[in-house]
Amino acid sequence: MSAAIEPSAGPLVEFHDVTVAYGGRPVLWNVDLAIANACLFGVVGPNGAGKSTLLKAALGLVPLAGGSVRLFGRPIDAVRGRIGYVPQRETVDWNFPVSVMDVVMMGTYARIGWLRRPGAAERAVARESLARVGLEDLGDRQIGRLSGGQQQRVFLARALAQRADVYFLDEPFAGVDARSQEQILGVLAGLRDAGKLVVVVHHDLRTVTDWFDAVALIDRRLVAAGPTRDTLTPDALRRTYSGAVEVLDEVGRAVQRGRRTP
Repeated sequence: MSAAIEPSAGPLVEFHDVTVAYGGRPVLWNVDLAIANACLFGVVGPNGAGKSTLLKAALGLVPLAGGSVRLFGRPIDAVRGRIGYVPQRETVDWNFPVSVMDVVMMGTYARIGWLRRPGAAERAVARESLARVGLEDLGDRQIGRLSGGQQQRVFLARALAQRADVYFLDEPFAGVDARSQEQILGVLAGLRDAGKLVVVVHHDLRTVTDWFDAVALIDRRLVAAGPTRDTLTPDALRRTYSGAVEVLDEVGRAVQRGRRTP
């Protein structure tokens, strides 16, 4: 793995007045958010709130209608090699004729370039990354022949092979089995403990306080952000979800009591 992120005078990731619109309709509006330290950071909100769009804005995958994003104080194109990304599983063509090892090897291209052929060192990195997600015996299998949880772990292994400093993951726990969830959580916690920033779009309110050090509540605008137990208040949850989810009071009370949610 690469070394921990060097201390910086500014935030690791900073959104300043970010607005994103699709077809003239804003899906994110004037978002100001700064993540200063390496941690496990959750992005939480209702369906259609702009959570995935926030990640894509950070990665330069969608045009901004307004505002700016900086990573390590610089535009994304200047630091792209330091950023790992795990997309939603539903966005991937799993029928594409490539093996698990082929996919994971793609994570090494950020360092060697797309025109250079990967060598023994890159294959060793890919094997190590597969071992970290518990798939070391499946390197030759076509990606479409894996379970949903295994597919998600393959793309996490690809991000690990990049040896990035900041990782963005879009719904990595959606539709995965319990074993894959546990494996993914362990890897993400290990990245955090190694001094990396891990930003995760997540939908399950009941697990947010158990998994994330800090959180942002998003509903097209930024409702609240900060340490998880300070941020997931009943009032902030109601403003984020418009009181439409019955579990809000239960989650809010549990957070305030400082215990695990059911």
